[in-house]
Formats: sequence, C-alpha cells, structure tokens
Amino acid sequence: MRALAGSGWTVYAVARRAERLAALAEETGAVPVAADITSQADVDALAGRVLADGGLDALVNNAGGAWGMDSVADGSVEDWARMYEVNVLGTLRVTQAFLPALRGNGQGSVLMLTSTAAFTAYEGGAGYCAAKAGEELMTRTLRLEEAEHNVRVIEVCPGMVKTDEFSRNRLGSEEAAEKVYAGVAKPLTAEDVADVIAYSLNLPHHINLDQIVMRPVAQAAQHKVIRRGA
Repeated sequence: MRALAGSGWTVYAVARRAERLAALAEETGAVPVAADITSQADVDALAGRVLADGGLDALVNNAGGAWGMDSVADGSVEDWARMYEVNVLGTLRVTQAFLPALRGNGQGSVLMLTSTAAFTAYEGGAGYCAAKAGEELMTRTLRLEEAEHNVRVIEVCPGMVKTDEFSRNRLGSEEAAEKVYAGVAKPLTAEDVADVIAYSLNLPHHINLDQIVMRPVAQAAQHKVIRRGA
C-alpha cells in the first residue's frame, strides 16, 4: 500500500478493523474502506463505494490466512473451512465484484498474493496448502479467461515472510510464532512483498509477470531453511 501510494497510485485500503485502517490512511493517504470479504453484502458495498469514485486500474487480492498445523488425520474441519472461505471464496467474491470495471478499463490488472504453499506440500500444512492451491489455480484460470479483455493477471508467491500476525494467528501464541523464524537471517518482510507488488503493477501493461516466486536466501526451498545459532 505504501509502495503503491508512493509511486502515485490512489489506493483504497480494505480490511475488517476500521481503527487500524484509519491510522494507516492517515499515514499513507490511502482511502480506508472497512469490509469483511467473507460477507457478500460487505463486498457489494465495497464495490459500490470504490466505483462511485470512478473507474479502477488494478485489484490486489492480498487477504488470506492460515489456522492450525494439524495433520490430515487430525485436521479441524472448521479451520479448513475458514481457510477456504478467506483465501479462495473471499478472493472470488472480490474479483467478481470488480471484474466488470477492470474489463471496462481496457488495461486492468488483477494481482493475486498467494504463497509457495500453493505448490509445495509440507507436514502440518495440508489445509493451508489446499486453500492456496485453490487460489493459485483460480489465478491461472482467470488469466486464460480474461486475456481477451486485456486484463493482466499477476501472481506473487512469497515464501517465509515475518509479519506481526500470520504465524501467531496460525499457532496461537507469540512464542510459537517466534520459533518459526528462529535463527533465520533476514526472512522476507511485508515491505519486501509490497515492493514486488508495486514493481509488477508499475510495469507497462503489456508485460505480465505470470508468477513471481520470492523467498529469503536462507529458505532455499520450502523444506530447506538455514538457521544460524538457533
């Protein structure tokens, strides 16, 4: 958001927590819109609010989340459903709401923020991997379907990113979350991912970066992470 606003975009910031949005908007100049993408009514209201101001150049689908690290044998159906609802169906709702405007633009862009979990399985990750794989396949299909409308569809797939909430929400505590990154030199940051998103969208429209995989150097693969002194 900061990266896009800094390069001249008018950014609509969407999230559930209005108070955090307000602070972010004051800092960045973004237009805050509180909405829950798991609610069709909220998504419809969001589209109405944004499009009332005019057209739309790009949609960034970055909502997501992971809950639990259970095996398939012990996995919580409720956690799996929640991950699918947010990562896949939430993204679907928002994309459907804005596609007409992006087609009408003539040079619209959709950017999907997925994950390396979309194409690499790991123990304890089946629910999240399944949700992200669903989102990734939706992205690839959307690219095929929207090319005739000149809608560019970009996918950014981060690996290990250290943020304030992702691992804490998934594992249930700050202590457990810190262990995920223990000994890892320079995991990716949210700012790193934002820079890649801004770069992708600021390229001339005829250039489509179909899929960008980004990881910290210490994460050579999903299953190989170099840890120092941990």
